[in-house]
Amino acid sequence: MIKIMKASLITVIMIQILGAADIEEIDTLEKMFTNASVSGEIRFISAGEHQPSPAMDSTYTTAIGGMLKYELAVLNGFNAGFAFRTSQDIGVATHEASITKTSGNSNLSSSAGVYTKLTEVYVNYKYNGLNIRLGRQVIDTPLADSDDWSMNSNSFEAYIATYEYSDFSFMAGNLQNWQGTDAGLDNSWVSHGENGTYLVGVIYSQAFDMSAWYYDISVKGAETKAIYFDASYSYEFNKNISLNSSIQYINQSQVNNSGVEANIYGALEELAVYGATINVAYSKSLENIDKKSFSGFGGGVLYTSMNIMILDVIAQDREADAFMAMINYNLFGADIYYAYTNFIGGKNSLGKEEHIVERDIGVNYAFNDNFELVSVYVIEEDFKSSVKTPNDWERFQVMLRYTF
Repeated sequence: MIKIMKASLITVIMIQILGAADIEEIDTLEKMFTNASVSGEIRFISAGEHQPSPAMDSTYTTAIGGMLKYELAVLNGFNAGFAFRTSQDIGVATHEASITKTSGNSNLSSSAGVYTKLTEVYVNYKYNGLNIRLGRQVIDTPLADSDDWSMNSNSFEAYIATYEYSDFSFMAGNLQNWQGTDAGLDNSWVSHGENGTYLVGVIYSQAFDMSAWYYDISVKGAETKAIYFDASYSYEFNKNISLNSSIQYINQSQVNNSGVEANIYGALEELAVYGATINVAYSKSLENIDKKSFSGFGGGVLYTSMNIMILDVIAQDREADAFMAMINYNLFGADIYYAYTNFIGGKNSLGKEEHIVERDIGVNYAFNDNFELVSVYVIEEDFKSSVKTPNDWERFQVMLRYTF
């Protein structure tokens, strides 16, 4: 899903590494439970997809659900927590797909219309700058992230260690399984392969922001060794005008003839001026004969990734480019944005080209610190086909979210 400020990914990762808030430290076992915290959210989503292609379904779905989390207070550096998520289609406001005969949009509550999972169950230990978390948990890294845009975000069964030192943060770990919208809600926990996904990363944040990551992925069909790097620098001209410049690079090498091999470059310029934010981004995937790229386990880290379309879709067996322009403006407390991206694929081994355009129009409004509205309307068009294809469609989603 499109992120209004892609360059802020480093900040998001640091929040996940270091913890969004300090958990209370206590001195007795009994207080671990009496001082435990409870948090959660309630979500209501209505989403629809119009597919002009005769081979595709047009659907709409309305669902209600949310998350409830219980976390123990900290005793001698140790604590634990668990959370579950649930989503339930509202039948009278859900349309059954005419071709697949499934209930509405499987991205919300699965094709069965209901989804409930124990998404977090972990033990945590923290000592000074060291933090170790074992079990089901939420993480956000470039090639494995929560992608929290719908009813059910991704979470991972993982072993994660992080360490904070001066202006640096380090992460290392192994991902065993995952669940959530991107893993497919009709599945249970999906394996990360025989050896799991190993990852290690370093983040620097001071005069500028920088992160570097290495992944060893053993998921069948996506086996690859990947390197990711990004850097950004912000300059404030005055209190009303600032500029942020960012670059990124992904290198992927195939393992076991998986076909995942890519070199992708990206750049982003973000100008904030008097309440408006203007983004211009570019991504380029170099040609690799009979090879494809892999955006990882989540929404895709590229600056040009949109609500639906990402460069992976057209990058196989060809050179591919994406050009994105977006404007965001805060009007009466509401963030209103319009994004336009051209995805252009050169000739592949069969001489076929691609040209897909996506336009996203969104309105986000926070009624207060706990209650917000998030909405988006998506138009995607295939300019290389004289007939409608699965890359021609429209989508809308309105989400009301209350957190506590």
